[in-house]
Amino acid sequence: MTDSWELGDYQISTDRSRLNLDLIHDFLSHKTYWATGRSLEVVERSIENSLPFGIYQGSEQVGFARVVTDYATFAWIADVFVLPEHRGRGLSKWLMEVILEHPRLQGFRRWVLSTKDAHGVYERFGFSKLHRPNRWMERPDPNMKESPDYWKK
Repeated sequence: MTDSWELGDYQISTDRSRLNLDLIHDFLSHKTYWATGRSLEVVERSIENSLPFGIYQGSEQVGFARVVTDYATFAWIADVFVLPEHRGRGLSKWLMEVILEHPRLQGFRRWVLSTKDAHGVYERFGFSKLHRPNRWMERPDPNMKESPDYWKK
């Protein structure tokens, strides 16, 4: 089942067949601080196991996000981006509205995301710093092929 929303000449769709995997991989692997070096195979697998949202202008993909979820209690918003030439048009805000209002993504106990520089954007949607960060733990894989900046000392 796919869903779609329209705003002017833009569309958001959950249709996996529309996703431009090469564009998503290139952007994540070469133009982000969180997914530098991510392989195409990992990008494909991450999308297969998430609910993806593509932003399109006509047939051209101009943005992306995915939600990792159990569809019952928890959702993590990941890999959010809008191509630079399409920024400043409210697309990221619209994308967040669509994601948070999606009918299959309701009633969760917790939504999370990670950001280095967009706290203000996400605060508008009710996100805040972890309430009890001392309860959260993480484990980096020592064999990870990516080089995101948050694991660097």
